[in-house]
Amino acid sequence: MPVNVLMPALSPTMTEGKLSKWTKKEGDKVKAGDVIAEIETDKATMEVESADEGTMGKILVPEGTEGVAVNTVIAMLLEEGETANDLGKSPAPKAAAPVSAEQPKASAPAATPAKTVTAPQTTGNRVFASPLARRLAAEKGIDLSSVKGTGPHGRIVRDDLEGAKAGTAPRPAGNAAAAPRAMSSGPDAKQLADLLGMAYTETPNNSIRKVVASRLLESKQSVPHFYLTIDCLIDDLLAAREKLNAEAKGAYKLSVNDFVIKAVAMALKAYPAANVSWTDNAILQYASSDVSVAVATPNGLITPIVKAAETKGLRQISEEVKDLAGRAREGKLKPVEFQGGTFSVSNLGMYGIKDFGAIINPPQACILAVGAGIQQPVVKNGQLAVGTVMSVTLSVDHRAVDGAVGAEYLQYFKKFIENPVSMLV
Repeated sequence: MPVNVLMPALSPTMTEGKLSKWTKKEGDKVKAGDVIAEIETDKATMEVESADEGTMGKILVPEGTEGVAVNTVIAMLLEEGETANDLGKSPAPKAAAPVSAEQPKASAPAATPAKTVTAPQTTGNRVFASPLARRLAAEKGIDLSSVKGTGPHGRIVRDDLEGAKAGTAPRPAGNAAAAPRAMSSGPDAKQLADLLGMAYTETPNNSIRKVVASRLLESKQSVPHFYLTIDCLIDDLLAAREKLNAEAKGAYKLSVNDFVIKAVAMALKAYPAANVSWTDNAILQYASSDVSVAVATPNGLITPIVKAAETKGLRQISEEVKDLAGRAREGKLKPVEFQGGTFSVSNLGMYGIKDFGAIINPPQACILAVGAGIQQPVVKNGQLAVGTVMSVTLSVDHRAVDGAVGAEYLQYFKKFIENPVSMLV
């Protein structure tokens, strides 16, 4: 009997994704472990490997389809000796609808091979929509009952809100102060450009960029940020880096950022009060320094993780970062390689940026923004001299880390970064 190929859950929080590309076509032979498709989630674009072998008999969900629910049958494999005539013998494909607090668990209707627009699924006065669609609708003042859903079984998803009119949502009963704040009724950038006859090109936002934008907005609005900046003299670091790279004779090449990651991790080990996260019921204290490193990719920002960085040498950190960053730009990271982390580093020094403040990456409590090393006058032993100064700014979640704790952490970081030999013992 033909084997159903299901839409995989590529992360613990994934409920739906975009089927970006099929790498096998109908009639192709498939071996276990072969890459058969690419799936775009809210985090990255990842390859899907076949768990079975056979012949690609029928593709049910075309590439480019968005909002495909986890466990939807997306294709059917023919086993050895089977032909296309056997496809009808397989049970009707079923789509397992994601279960949430808003949707009761029930057997789902047959999955359709392509994305269709249907009326939103309702029960009484309830409208079924993804959590993200509900939040965006509340922010824009959109009445979900007036929106047609294109998600699985008529479920309203984020993209369905793009053409919906704002300001139509019914006002909640009770205290007026509890109602969502109305969005500005003025034209957006696209409307204004059209109105003024400005020339532009449109690049559709992919899932990664949309989710990053949503998370950064949520972080800035809900996390009480404060910022601490400190200057570090890195002449000894630069000398040590030059010497180590010369002795490596091409076997490896250390960057300033590798020293920063090591110093961040060593400071967290020495002063763990900054290695925490906030929850409503407790502050989580982490045992290891899992450092997330911000990497710019063609699809948007992603933060692969150097785990237990305090236990690793500079060479190992350097090699891991190069590997992670390379695969991040190719969309080849596994979820475990970029989900989690206890502390983030964002370095724009290579672009000549002197200093900046980064937005915290929830649920982490801290992110260190690293600027360029700039030669400038400094005082050493009471004498004026020229030194290379690197400014770093710590963005802090005030719920989990107090000002004094953040300041103390930066003192430890400064000690390690200015004395790189101390990180080797």
